[in-house]
Parts: sequence; C-alpha cells; structure tokens
Amino acid sequence: MSATTAGERRTGARRRLTPRVVLSALAVLLVVAMVLDTTWKTGDVKVAAGGREAFSAPKYGRDNYPKVSTAITKSAVPLPTLVAALRKDQDAASKQYGHREGSSPPAFSVSGEGVAGKVENGLMELRIPGVPKSTRVSVQVGPALNGTALRDATGTIHFGQFVNQVDYASAGTALNNEVKTRVLKGFDAKSASGKRVKLAGAFALLTPSVITVTPVQLEVAG
Repeated sequence: MSATTAGERRTGARRRLTPRVVLSALAVLLVVAMVLDTTWKTGDVKVAAGGREAFSAPKYGRDNYPKVSTAITKSAVPLPTLVAALRKDQDAASKQYGHREGSSPPAFSVSGEGVAGKVENGLMELRIPGVPKSTRVSVQVGPALNGTALRDATGTIHFGQFVNQVDYASAGTALNNEVKTRVLKGFDAKSASGKRVKLAGAFALLTPSVITVTPVQLEVAG
C-alpha cells in the first residue's frame, strides 16, 4: 500500500465525521439516557428502567410511619429531663439521647404534658412543668409541617437506603404528611388552648431555648 493511498483513506475517514454525523450520535446518546432515566407505571406501581421499583413518597409514608411512630413513642425522653441535660452538656446529651445523620443537627424523641397556649403560624405553644420559661416549647399543628425530625430521630433511616438526595428528602416529607392525617386531623388546636395536652414526637436541635416538636401523639389529657 502506498503512502498516498493510506493518507487518502485517513482523509476520507475524517471527512465522513461531519457535523451531521456528530449531532446524530449525540441524539442517540440523549435518547438512551432518557430511557435509562424513565419511570414506567404499571397499575399502581412505578417502575424505573432496569426493572427496579421507583420511589413513591406516599407509599413510603404509609408503610414506614407506623414503625417510626412506635419507635419514637417507645424511646421518648421526657422534655424536662432532656432540656436539663442539654443545658448541662449539649454534646453529651446529644450523644446519649439523640441521633445524628451526617451533618444534620441531632434529632430527639421526646414526650411531655403541659398546658396548651396560643396557636400562631402553625405552632401551638406548650408550657410544660419542669421546663424553664426561657425554653420555648411548641408543637407543629399545621397546615404545614417542616423539618425531617421524624425521619432522623429513630436512627434507623439513613441516606444510604435511598437512590438520591431527592428521595431521601421526600421520605421526611412523606412522614410529616402522615402526621397530618393520622394525628392532627382529629385534633383541634384552637379549642385545646388553656387545657392540659399530652404529646410524643420528635424535634431537631437548633438551640436548647427553642424546641419545636413534630407530634406522633397529641391529645387533650383527661
């Protein structure tokens, strides 16, 4: 084979790699990527490409809330005990009573009984004997429930159990949504003002002087 013939073949190969060919190849790659990321729905179950069941936040909430609620109730620390421990040594109390996932603040399972106060911005104030007045305790009563305390407080739900950060965050929201239907739907926060209220729930520690509990149990005592 002559040098001239080999050079012509290389030149021909380069000429065949036209912008149209490149664009066509990129289009094929895009279609493949879309298929791999596609979620298919079969009946009530969503299935992602590859056969795995796609994450369903409502289903996760329904399936896991009972276990989370039971775990929080069983391990709940009375708020007067926890607040005193946090004021004495926050790090030690967090290790003893709380659970922390990654860089998130520690989350605690708590219980308490006290007099309900006013409801403002979705929060019901609760004055609990044994908790200093300098510590404000509130209960989330909706309609919006914020945070991931329920997800994090048991120490059994971890990021590695989910495909991505979106599903992990959605799990926390799903558990909060279950509280709306299972706990708060039958609780009239405004009429509870001035009455003794019992609760169990979870909160994430931002500061010991402000405690905002997401309830798994909430009822007027007696």
